Amino acid sequence: MILDRTPLNLNEVKEILEQIEDSDNKEEMKIYLKKFLKTKPEQVKKIKEALEKLDLLKMKREHLVKVVDLIPKDTTDLNKIFTDVSLNEDETNKILNAVK
Repeated sequence: MILDRTPLNLNEVKEILEQIEDSDNKEEMKIYLKKFLKTKPEQVKKIKEALEKLDLLKMKREHLVKVVDLIPKDTTDLNKIFTDVSLNEDETNKILNAVK
């Protein structure tokens, strides 16, 4: 049963996965996370706080989660995340600086 639909970054998924009892799917999910997880929980927390402090109206929770997971390096990477919203140069620079 679905209680809430909240976007989660991969580190949050890993934390929840550790609380679930063992199953075949759990092992598959661990393999997936190991392959795509780029950041450590401490880094994610710092990046997430820095992005939230920016208080950008255009950045939704979904965008924040993708930025934390993908760690964009330049404007083109960032524009792939923000497909539904156009960011101006100032907003783009703020986000990229927060990620660095």
